[in-house]
Amino acid sequence: MTSAPDRPGAVLPLRPELAGLEPYGAPQLDVPVLLNVNENPYAPSEQVVADVAAAVAEAARGLNRYPDRDFAALRADLADYLAAESGVRLDPAQVWAANGSNEIMLHVLQAFGGPGRTALSFAPTYSMYPEYARDTSTAWVVGRRAEDFSIDAEHARATIAEHAPSVVLLASPNNPTGTALPADTVRVVLDAAAHVPGGCVVVVDEAYGEFRRTGTPSALELLGDHPHLAVSRTMSKAFGLAGARVGYLAASTALVDALRVVRLPYHLSAVTQAVARAALAHAPELMAQVGALRDERDGLVAWLRARGFVACDSDANFVLFGPFDDREAVWQGLLDRGVLVRVTGPEGWLRVSVGTPAETAAFRDALVEVTGR
Repeated sequence: MTSAPDRPGAVLPLRPELAGLEPYGAPQLDVPVLLNVNENPYAPSEQVVADVAAAVAEAARGLNRYPDRDFAALRADLADYLAAESGVRLDPAQVWAANGSNEIMLHVLQAFGGPGRTALSFAPTYSMYPEYARDTSTAWVVGRRAEDFSIDAEHARATIAEHAPSVVLLASPNNPTGTALPADTVRVVLDAAAHVPGGCVVVVDEAYGEFRRTGTPSALELLGDHPHLAVSRTMSKAFGLAGARVGYLAASTALVDALRVVRLPYHLSAVTQAVARAALAHAPELMAQVGALRDERDGLVAWLRARGFVACDSDANFVLFGPFDDREAVWQGLLDRGVLVRVTGPEGWLRVSVGTPAETAAFRDALVEVTGR
């Protein structure tokens, strides 16, 4: 057998804006303590594993057939889960799902972005947002966040009026800062978006929503009064299903139907649907871990502040901390001691995911050694 040569020098018609770019991704390194990509540190229980395996085995018996392209059963299960988690009852037709919240966001930009249109957010925020815009040939504009990483309502109103975006992306809790948006701020953005000529969709990205502190509202509570609002969630974080790649969105049926137009046929496999439904059946058990992670997070924030660092209040499963004159050196020092965190966000800051108590202790010990605090 001969192999086809990889001929160098071929001219490929790559889009100019993609020339020289590297694929998105955090470092994947084999170290003892991985605290860089906001994963849930707790693996599924043996009962969850067994139930997922049984569901996948059942799905495998029908893999010669295409899956339910509108995954009605999964949407009903997600609607039930959101009702229990947030107290907001939705019709299953108001729920959409895809391969991670990344694909959800791409669907939104495919449906409502595009050439001649603008997507807007407020920096610092999730670093994938401009890539969704780029990939859909949507112009990208960022407003500013305040020093405490909040969004000034009047600045938001003015920025939306100036740029007339077709999509506004608001992460709450925000990544990488961990800060959540007050409902009043979201209402101001929704009101400003309602006055954009031609319409504007506002997406509140609640990827870390289950980790919010008591008293922090979910934007799901605003859906009934705002048909141009969408709230996205994921099963990667609270459910500990990062490897399953399941994200979902709640919105008006009209908005969801627009996403159904741009999705690829049968985009959510039968296996993915089976895994998600089996995990949702264990929601109470999996949510019990969320409470433990919240406690671990709050304890870590208090410890960092006691050591003289600035640590942001967090409603997520990570903490942004600093500032450092040379954050790369601190990052490397932690890595040399077997702890991987993330260099992201404003200059001088680092982000650490909340791990198990043992992982948090390893991080604390390493940080003391590196910084001398």
